[in-house]
Amino acid sequence: MTRWLAAVAWVLASALVLAGCATPQHDAGRPVANGDPWSGRLSVRLESEPAQSFAAGFELHGNARQGRLSLFSPFGATLAQLTWSPSMAQLQADGKAQSFASLDALTQQVVGTELPLAGIFAWLRGEQAEFGDWVPEVQDRSAGRLVARRTLPAPVVEMRLILE
Repeated sequence: MTRWLAAVAWVLASALVLAGCATPQHDAGRPVANGDPWSGRLSVRLESEPAQSFAAGFELHGNARQGRLSLFSPFGATLAQLTWSPSMAQLQADGKAQSFASLDALTQQVVGTELPLAGIFAWLRGEQAEFGDWVPEVQDRSAGRLVARRTLPAPVVEMRLILE
């Protein structure tokens, strides 16, 4: 039984490494060209009782006004696709489409909290701007890392992006 568990763990670890290699690569230090997506890994942790967390691969197109965020499993399967424009916000998941009154309501449904997508676009460009109660740490942006925290309102939320 122990050998079987070790073999399963090895296969899963190998699959995760290969899935990471299949993601389109960008130089994390350079701005993405017009039309090229930002891509990498996204994680969100809510310090609630009990604690909640969400992690996925992502590909982000467009801008804060109009765009698309695709979320992927470690094996590359599409978990969800969020699209937005000034007139709509939509979630496509499990073969179903849901419309929302706002992008905030949509991210609340998907991740469990509102995410500052306008802030994410600014932070990816290396801007230190604050959006609402979110405070970014962009000093590691040139290394392809971005961390943003919201302490109020409760629960505390931490969002991490690792660009590829």
